[in-house]
Amino acid sequence: MTTGNNGTHPNLRKPPISMSSNDPPPQLPPHHLFHHEAMMTTYSIRICTDDDALARSLACECFHRIDELEEKLSRYFEGGDVYCINHMAAGETLHISEECHQCLLVAMEAAVHTCGLFDPTLGTMIAHRKSGLAGELPQAIGQLTVHPDTPAVTCDAPGRVIDLGGIGKGYTLDQLKETLTGWDIDGALISAGASTHLAIGQASWPIDLSGDNDTLRINLHDEALSASGTAIQGSHIVHPDPSREHQEHQPTRIWSRSPSAAHSDAWSTALMLMAPEEMAAAPCHDAMLHAIHIERDDGFHTLTPLPTKD
Repeated sequence: MTTGNNGTHPNLRKPPISMSSNDPPPQLPPHHLFHHEAMMTTYSIRICTDDDALARSLACECFHRIDELEEKLSRYFEGGDVYCINHMAAGETLHISEECHQCLLVAMEAAVHTCGLFDPTLGTMIAHRKSGLAGELPQAIGQLTVHPDTPAVTCDAPGRVIDLGGIGKGYTLDQLKETLTGWDIDGALISAGASTHLAIGQASWPIDLSGDNDTLRINLHDEALSASGTAIQGSHIVHPDPSREHQEHQPTRIWSRSPSAAHSDAWSTALMLMAPEEMAAAPCHDAMLHAIHIERDDGFHTLTPLPTKD
């Protein structure tokens, strides 16, 4: 863990949510800043408190929690929960950690909210796309059952590969919020790389959404923000229905806002796969999607739920 001045770190998988632009830099709330490397990115935590010792202690606790979750949620960590799920034989039932079980249930909930466009079981297709191999994507086969009331998964038929890369970091931020809640701090901003932020408490955080041609400044308060885009991540996003892989009028960058960082992560992926009319309707149909910011060729657009009539 390191400490330092306000700053940003490049994200390896998603376009940046920047705290700097050509405009005057935003005035952030007074805070202590800490960094930690995990899950192939840089986590940062900004804690608003006058108590330096408390800030350091909370940051250490948060970063220890991140390391625990990485072992349980990464498909690449040999012996971890997801790794073991992906190597199950037909008919086998595996008991997993409470955290992995909860993350899988949240991922299934997000799949329902996004009408199946976010799918945590497409690991084989995602690996094929990332490898750059030619040819059609392999079909998703097999079936897993996640038991709702006990932390266990049953392999009904082998072939499904869990990949929580589209939700695991957001889920981790939601867990860190639980760690920080109840302590005597004025607020915090916790970030997974430059792709996902979660604002906690009373503080409001100005954040610049940096597009290819323009910048939009927003204020994030007690809310999560996640990003996706074709420039960096687009070729890695896989549609569950290969026949709908190539959408016209796909935005270059997109940001989703949600009360949950896990859901904002899932929505930022799903929105990249939607037709414009589907995208415009999404905030009106899901309370977990507060707003969408889109960069298109003609600039930024913001989509919010329609006002309700009295």
